[in-house]
Amino acid sequence: MSQPIILASGSKIRSEVLTNACVDHEIIKPMVDEDMILRSLIADKAQPRDIADTLAEFKARKISDKNPGRVVLGCDQVLAIDGQILQKPTSKDNLKEHLNLLSGQRHFLMSAAVIYEDSKPVWRHVGVARLYMRALSDAYIQAYIDRNWEEVQYCVGGYQLEKEGSRLFTKVDGDYFDVLGIPLFQIVNYLVLRGILKT
Repeated sequence: MSQPIILASGSKIRSEVLTNACVDHEIIKPMVDEDMILRSLIADKAQPRDIADTLAEFKARKISDKNPGRVVLGCDQVLAIDGQILQKPTSKDNLKEHLNLLSGQRHFLMSAAVIYEDSKPVWRHVGVARLYMRALSDAYIQAYIDRNWEEVQYCVGGYQLEKEGSRLFTKVDGDYFDVLGIPLFQIVNYLVLRGILKT
């Protein structure tokens, strides 16, 4: 690969996943008002997968506009339960509310990726994972938050499946990387087909 791709995201886990897959990349975090875009999409009654796709596209386009000739990857993830969209928790109390809502229920994670080149979208994908959370006691939820807040405050749903978050679930249907917020296999397949990655 002559130039690394640009990851238009400030997500540490997405960068780690790409690094572990030996996908050369640099990080440029886009300045995008995600909350405003999300509120607008929800007001327009957009579907969760469309919300994830739109947010990923905004990020990719923002960085692509300033980096002509570069391959730019934008990603975003949306959690949906019973038609409700959950964002990243804003406080420990807010996370407790989220976990009480998710406890004993099934929810969906939509993991979107959009690739831009020269300010134009050239590829996109939205993966969907279904997660079944076990019924959690109030005592466990509080202890879990106390142990994990510093890391999970940046995570939609307030969990990391690769860490203690795995204890929260009875079953997960879908791609592990979709749960992490980056549909890695599909991204790599595209980069290989384009000759950007060699195999």
